Amino acid sequence: MKYLLILLIVLVVVWLARSARRIPPRPAQRPPADDAKQPMLACVQCGLHLPRDEALPGRGGVFCSEAHRAEYERAHPAS
Repeated sequence: MKYLLILLIVLVVVWLARSARRIPPRPAQRPPADDAKQPMLACVQCGLHLPRDEALPGRGGVFCSEAHRAEYERAHPAS
């Protein structure tokens, strides 16, 4: 009886191993088109590079934060 139980366990393990090999691997998912690469822009004040969607437009170019935009515009008044 002991050998029958061992044989049954071995057969189940072999069956599971073969089943796992037959399942095709999932294809790698591509990111959606909305997450496409964006151009990187440099902050005029500090030079930090950031994606175009995160850049703040200002009088002298683009900025990484409101503080840098205000600082730049304060240092370079409009003519």
